[in-house]
Amino acid sequence: MLLVVAIAAIPTACRRQPQGALKAVVIGSEPKLRDPSLGPLPPADAVLLENVAQGLVSFDANGNIVGGLAERWNVSDDGLSYIFRLAPANWPDGKKITAQQVARLLKRQLADRSQNPMKDSLGAVEDIVAMTDRVIEIRLLAPRPNLLSLLAQPELAILRGNAGTGPFQLAPGGGAGGELRLSREIAENDEEEPRHEQVLLAGENVQNAIGEFDLGKSDLVLGGTFVDLPFAQHAKLPSGALRFDPASGLFGLIPAHGGAPFDDPNVRHLLAQALDRGNFVYALGVPGLAARATLLEPGLDGIATPVQPPWFAAPLSDRLALLHAQSDRQFGKHKPIIRVALPDGPGADLLFQELVRDWGAIGLTVERAQVGATADLMLIDQIAPSTSASWFVRQFRCGAVAICDDQADALMEGARQNPVPQQRYALLAQAAARIDDAQLFIPIAAPVRWSLASGRVQGFAGNRYARHTLTGLEQQAGTGD
Repeated sequence: MLLVVAIAAIPTACRRQPQGALKAVVIGSEPKLRDPSLGPLPPADAVLLENVAQGLVSFDANGNIVGGLAERWNVSDDGLSYIFRLAPANWPDGKKITAQQVARLLKRQLADRSQNPMKDSLGAVEDIVAMTDRVIEIRLLAPRPNLLSLLAQPELAILRGNAGTGPFQLAPGGGAGGELRLSREIAENDEEEPRHEQVLLAGENVQNAIGEFDLGKSDLVLGGTFVDLPFAQHAKLPSGALRFDPASGLFGLIPAHGGAPFDDPNVRHLLAQALDRGNFVYALGVPGLAARATLLEPGLDGIATPVQPPWFAAPLSDRLALLHAQSDRQFGKHKPIIRVALPDGPGADLLFQELVRDWGAIGLTVERAQVGATADLMLIDQIAPSTSASWFVRQFRCGAVAICDDQADALMEGARQNPVPQQRYALLAQAAARIDDAQLFIPIAAPVRWSLASGRVQGFAGNRYARHTLTGLEQQAGTGD
């Protein structure tokens, strides 16, 4: 078993009765409106952006696609054209939102200079065209059934300067603690006065976020990962408050640089096979989380359930002697020190302990890379923005990682240009197999994302994208606005 990680005590008390605007806290920095073309969004910025600057479409609480700026859309029979009709809407200054503006802002996110992390996933977009003031068309080079889930990501939010497109607006006068105040009006019908919905939004470090939640000073905590999960597990929270997303994506290790010994795929295979994933997953204690030894996961579009390698089914204890002998043959008496870059936090400490124990059992020394120092391995912990295998394999294209496979790249590019879905799926599966065969990635499990929700929050649900709207939080999920 892993060593017990000491968790600092978090004060607890009886929760206050909910009153006033519902408060949501995101673990991390204070939320700011940030242009996604500048690079990856911090968690709090992503939550703010998707709630005050929605895209053409949005996610509901369950991760289903619903209208955003677009009130409806049509897809051509060949899958190469998506036509969206915008709902009548205005910018905060009262000026009308037009299709021409939306097309220009979307194209800016895909421009050569953009550092938007979604840009590669949208490589099949040929053009974005305003057909009328309220109709916009996205033209594709090849069909992309998952285009809508990409467009619903906060990286494709429609933001003009500091002006968003809703559903919330930033209201003047924040909360008593400096929180942002988000406000919107909901018109039930033409005959009744619209009702108002307000949410306070803030960013906090994980211990403060959990402590405030336990004291009843907040109603929702978002943005938890495996790194800080033990803090939540060791706090005295109300029953059912800790929620997990059935997240899809990548969680594992990749070489941080080329050169010996990691240029040798035998070394990468040795490290992958010597890792006791089951023990680490057990230590995390996340319901439904399973160990994984393949790049792809079950449930991706057009891809058969991945077959785990033969060694995966055998307990590590049964294959340890063989792995130790392989390590001796590979390295001789002078075994390398493996430096691993991991974030700070008790969950990452658990992972580091697992690596020290498992790789130490085959004679290797594992150290934690210091900040600014060169690491040999680094962690990938990312949520997939769609159910396409393309996103998974393209994370390992040449230029994106230190060690890659030219033939896998050729298969990826062939898939990107192929208009026939079944052929595209086959090419992506072949690329994934090459990445697995070369062990360019050491998979561990699915990403872990957790939240805290009070009894006041009825409209919260976990989903594979770990995206959470702040609309309708006090209503049952699926009942509408």
